[in-house]
Amino acid sequence: MATLSFEPLSYDDIPVEERPTLLQALVPVLGMLTFLSVGAIGLGLDAHMPLLWGIVLTGLVGRYWIGISWNRMYKGIVDGLRMGMQAILIIFIIYLLIATWTGSGTIPALIYYGLDILNPQVFLPATALLAAIVAFAIGSSWTTAGTLGVAFIGIGAGLGVPEQMTAGAILTGAYTGDKISPLSDTTNLAAAVTNTDLMTHVRTMRVGTSIAMGISLVLYAILGLNAAGAIPAESVGNIQSAIAGTYNLSPLVFLPLLITFGLALSGFPALPALGAGIFAGVFTQFFLQGPLTVANFVAAWEVPMYGTSPETGSELVNGLLASGGVVGDSAWTITIVVAALSLGGILERTGVIAVLTHHLSKAITSVAGLTIGTAASALGMNILAAEQYMSIVVPGMSLRGLYDDFDLESRNLSRGIEAAGTTTSALIPWNAGAIYMTGVLGVAPFAGSMGLQGYAPYYFLGFLSPLILITMGLTGWRITKKTDETQAGLKGAIASLGDD
Repeated sequence: MATLSFEPLSYDDIPVEERPTLLQALVPVLGMLTFLSVGAIGLGLDAHMPLLWGIVLTGLVGRYWIGISWNRMYKGIVDGLRMGMQAILIIFIIYLLIATWTGSGTIPALIYYGLDILNPQVFLPATALLAAIVAFAIGSSWTTAGTLGVAFIGIGAGLGVPEQMTAGAILTGAYTGDKISPLSDTTNLAAAVTNTDLMTHVRTMRVGTSIAMGISLVLYAILGLNAAGAIPAESVGNIQSAIAGTYNLSPLVFLPLLITFGLALSGFPALPALGAGIFAGVFTQFFLQGPLTVANFVAAWEVPMYGTSPETGSELVNGLLASGGVVGDSAWTITIVVAALSLGGILERTGVIAVLTHHLSKAITSVAGLTIGTAASALGMNILAAEQYMSIVVPGMSLRGLYDDFDLESRNLSRGIEAAGTTTSALIPWNAGAIYMTGVLGVAPFAGSMGLQGYAPYYFLGFLSPLILITMGLTGWRITKKTDETQAGLKGAIASLGDD
């Protein structure tokens, strides 16, 4: 489970002389959004520089307009990085894992056998469903996308299914399983910051998440029908021949996968389980994919560092199985995550986030408004702080009092921040979630970013989950009040006395 490295500032914690006005809070936010839209979209720059501009603007506003010390803002940056350190480490280790599983033959074998089992008509719904099952079992959407998701991208390419559709199905399944798994770190975090029993939170999440998943499966089935026959049938055979001619596809190549998921299912945290998968991948490559020589041992250990560039005789397969390792792939991803987390940290420590949250809470006058405000707050944190943990922590801690004022059970809040927070993180291009998914799947949230296709139109859960949450708030369906729980308990006690 993710642990809090610091407690976010609340509005009342900020001394009056250092508390930003609404205008002062809006300037760095609007500036950041302008920089990102003009720099990343208009000028085609990577998001690194627009994020740097946002950090500089926030620092200048904080120091010379609001009056915050440099040390306090620097501490905010450090705290923001500490909050996202687990994400940074997972990104680092996943790139090692992808390269080693490619070199060991694990991912090539998954693609090879997946092409035998799946077909274009059922591929998308099957991908979403399998990703959901795996993510539920291990409690991690990121691990699912970075391991099986990579193989699904390859299988989809072989079947002629557009990669942006495949990526959308992977994300829908991975986040669905993650949200209803008691093993998920964000699920545990949402329960913890709202003072909600974990299993109560999980049960509360299941209804809306299951509805969103059901609708998504129907939509993927419709997309699959239209994707059928996109490539000549012999292409599948050509891909399989290229893989079989390059790799030893013994069943032993699945050992790294079995070890990694076995440890995850046994309760090991993500990082040790993934680390074991890297060692298993390296030794699998050494014993199965080449002669047992010192040179091959050294080559196996160079793969996680420098990646793979197989020569299979097929350009398509070469492209699918090429990986840059930690040197070639991780630097771009990790540096943008560091920039985004730094911006989120300095926005928090200057009091900008606390002031915006305070003014949002003042505008809420009904249960429907509270539900919509919770969704907006979680989405806003994904945009401003660029980290899914912040989308849970800030609204979870800031809005607890309002839920008490409306006599609502805490499960309503825990559901709200998960349904609109974690699930939408992959839709914000500079958020750690979207950056990670773009890096491992090779598909960006929106078309044109880095010249990649966009998965956002096909990531149905990202839109359906907050929409279903808002519908619940507007209609009152499954909105539970504390008085309802108390009355139910009294009725149960009276009934039990009558039985006695």
